[in-house]
Amino acid sequence: MKTLIATLIAGLFAASAFAQTSATGTAAPATTPSKAEAKAAMADAKAEEKAEKATAEAKADTAKSDAKADKKAAKAQAKSDKKVAEARKDAEKEKAEAAKEKADAAKK
Repeated sequence: MKTLIATLIAGLFAASAFAQTSATGTAAPATTPSKAEAKAAMADAKAEEKAEKATAEAKADTAKSDAKADKKAAKAQAKSDKKVAEARKDAEKEKAEAAKEKADAAKK
């Protein structure tokens, strides 16, 4: 029984050692890109760079227009606030005049 177990263990070691050896003669040769592939890669890189630049310019234009819109909105809000303040001031003035007239009418 001991010899059977020893033979099985030795067989496992041999199988694992055989499975780990690399195949000889099937190494992939080092490939160098051809001129056409290099040109295609260069064109792809240029196209990608151009697209990124266009995206960046679009973002900058968007930011610029957003800033312009925010400025316009702030100006309109300030104008609106000014009109509201003037209307309140006029209303208070009219209220004070009405109270004064009422007081004058009460004196007579």
